[in-house]
Amino acid sequence: MCGIVGVLGNHEAAPLLVDSLKRMEYRGYDSAGIATVNGGVLNTRRAVGKLVHLSDLLVHHPLAGKIGIGHTRWATHGAATVENAHPHKSGPVAVVHNGIIENFRPLRDSLTAKGYVFHSQTDTETISCLTQSFLDQGKSPQEAVFATLPLLHGAFAICFAFDGQDDLLIAARKGSPLAIGHGTGEMFIGSDAIALATMTDRITYLDEDDCAVITRQGAKIYNGQGQRVTRPETRIELDMARIEKNGHRHFMAKEIAEQPIVLANAQSAYMQNGKSLSLPQGVDFTHADRVTLVACGTGHYACHVAKYWLEQIAGLPVDIDIASEFRYRKPLLSDKSIAIFVSQSGETADTLAALRYAKGRVARVMSVVNVPTSSIARESDLALPIFAGVEVGVASTKAFSSTLLVLALLALKAAQDLGRLSADEVAAHLTDIALLPGLMNQTLAIEPKIAKIAKDLAKAQDILFLGRGTMYPLALEGALKMKEISYIHAEAYASGELKHGPIALIDAQMPVIVFAPLDSLFEKTVSNMQEVMARHGRVLLVSDNEGLSQAGGECWHTLAMPKVSELLAPIIYAIPAQLLAYHTAVAKGTDVDQPRNLAKSVTVE
Repeated sequence: MCGIVGVLGNHEAAPLLVDSLKRMEYRGYDSAGIATVNGGVLNTRRAVGKLVHLSDLLVHHPLAGKIGIGHTRWATHGAATVENAHPHKSGPVAVVHNGIIENFRPLRDSLTAKGYVFHSQTDTETISCLTQSFLDQGKSPQEAVFATLPLLHGAFAICFAFDGQDDLLIAARKGSPLAIGHGTGEMFIGSDAIALATMTDRITYLDEDDCAVITRQGAKIYNGQGQRVTRPETRIELDMARIEKNGHRHFMAKEIAEQPIVLANAQSAYMQNGKSLSLPQGVDFTHADRVTLVACGTGHYACHVAKYWLEQIAGLPVDIDIASEFRYRKPLLSDKSIAIFVSQSGETADTLAALRYAKGRVARVMSVVNVPTSSIARESDLALPIFAGVEVGVASTKAFSSTLLVLALLALKAAQDLGRLSADEVAAHLTDIALLPGLMNQTLAIEPKIAKIAKDLAKAQDILFLGRGTMYPLALEGALKMKEISYIHAEAYASGELKHGPIALIDAQMPVIVFAPLDSLFEKTVSNMQEVMARHGRVLLVSDNEGLSQAGGECWHTLAMPKVSELLAPIIYAIPAQLLAYHTAVAKGTDVDQPRNLAKSVTVE
């Protein structure tokens, strides 16, 4: 959500800014802009829509200068218009901002009363105007920023540029990520390492409430109390090929296809010889009396699956929470419990706030993340990377399956720690898990049939997803995928809930997708499926060959899956859920990788 980039370089800044913004397109945006300082004069260029429109504008109205800031905006306050696009310039200062300033209205009213004029509906313009007011009082740029920041309530990552300052950018963060890149006589700023990857591999991540005063010679970093501090510099190794499509039509298609490799990487990290667990030493459930799992969106559904695993395999009571609700309901937490926070980006604002609420109230805070340098990872007592690599598509695919794998391994470790499984029994499960990459490749082979079915699904206005046990949260995930990239209304239910209301929706036009591996709940799921078919609903049954032979004869469509254990079923069945959504979206012609209104990393509450 929103991308920020800043350049203090030795070459023209505008091409570097636009190139960096292109690498952050995956975050989601609806307008873009840049500002540069040239000959002491600060100018901006802004455009609505994709970055190509900004690039076209710069062809006809170029911006010179070797220092600049850039931004891709995901609209919060005010529609996607040129006036609302960033950077926002007020007098001698321009600002790009990721986050929300919650108290912008009283600040704006106060500034308006003093004669300052606003040209947008955004909360961000309040920042630039407030900074201008301090500059007008004779403060230096650094003094003006330091006076502005304490007055801002909410979450933000901000970068400031100034008239007359060819060697100065100021950056600050509170609740939203921001990184500084180090070059040779050059410095850079970005929302994430991807933005800076072609310019430097030396990164310093700002901590919460940090403010950095940056020149070409380096950065002076100050904490929230205004004290000079030092933050570590790290080297990043980012394979740029991971953010290319490599022959695939969309990033989502590429990332679905990468799942066998991704899971093999995670297995190598957390399994020894495929027969024993090799989790970090701090993973210990011996004295735990409860586990709390917290996440948003797809991560929440992964947690929902893990609840079944932890309770059934390890015998541990589990609470699952949507991160945006967790701290506001003020949950009762035990000092013997373990709280696990799941976030692909590791920067999800709601999840980070929930983590901070839990710290000090539970025995240990753990996180399952894809970015080990992220805020959530750094603030956890223990972080477990999922090794999915860069995920560009907004709809999470490989991160979902690799998150499930890590959560499954945690469930096995908990069962072993609590004496519910012997070492031999754990080894038997790990033997099954070692088969996952091969099973995934088998499942990916049914993609051509899914593409044909998707042409029919694309004609639907509504779709239902059904499942029991761990297939219920998988159905929820399938419905979410369908909604977010095809824009078809989709809902998911535990199969047994169908008769308690949703069955009223069934008619001859309603596709109903049923996930039903031949497991202990198969007969009950099929019974619910028959209720749908008795009302002329069009059933797509996703099951293994034996399940299809028992129940698939009268179905509208069927998909044959490999036979898998109950533990592995949600991971394998995630693939048809993803492919059904993907090919339905392709058939409808929607923007698969950047669906409307959505952002990859949600850094506002």
